[in-house]
Amino acid sequence: MEQTRKIPNQPLPTPTSQSKKRRTPLLSFLSKVSWKLRLQKRELLKNVLFVLAERARDPNAKKRRLAMRGLGALAQEAPDKVRKYKKVMLDLLVRGLYDPVSSEVIHESVKTLTIMLGKIQGHGLGSFFIDITLQARTLLDDEDDSVRYSAFVLFGQLASFAGWRWKKFFTQQVNQTQDSLLSHLQDESPKVAKACKMTVRACVPYLKPRKEPSFQSEEDQKNRRLSRQLSHCHPEVLLFFYSNKIL
Repeated sequence: MEQTRKIPNQPLPTPTSQSKKRRTPLLSFLSKVSWKLRLQKRELLKNVLFVLAERARDPNAKKRRLAMRGLGALAQEAPDKVRKYKKVMLDLLVRGLYDPVSSEVIHESVKTLTIMLGKIQGHGLGSFFIDITLQARTLLDDEDDSVRYSAFVLFGQLASFAGWRWKKFFTQQVNQTQDSLLSHLQDESPKVAKACKMTVRACVPYLKPRKEPSFQSEEDQKNRRLSRQLSHCHPEVLLFFYSNKIL
């Protein structure tokens, strides 16, 4: 019987310069393939946006509504890619928000805008902020429960994203909306009432201009603390106080 020979432990052979040369073209090839795939994805996204843009201007209201829904799906599934085309998408959504014929297109636009603003965190809205705010405020009193709910969610988001640039404008809008906010806290739809309550909490900083700390009296400081407490526990009471100039 033949005896098996023991192979002594030896270090693994290091790659030679020739094998490295063979590997370099492979890595270069894989890099090119990866780049082409990324390019194809970008082109695909452009093509999808182009199709949705056409549908958003279609005379058929059903196609316009589906286009708004498609934009929402795009924002939900590919937020990083969408940020690059947010101006195009916002333009289409604002167009849908002011649809002259179909309330369904408007509602779909509102829902998609809530998704879109959540993904981009309100960055780069520009003058679209004004257009969205004005229409969202109008829709707070819509007959449809679902539209009112979506409008309150959107208006609450706008309160978070107003920033210093739109603070004065949004303060005016909130103070002109006090009656709607107060009435819908008791909305017949529990879902809308809950959304309204959350929106009121977001809008409290805009309900009354704050004074500089150096000019605040002791009574002003107490009122401010009371306002802050009411905004979390009883926003409807706070709104009533503001509307009647009690605070």
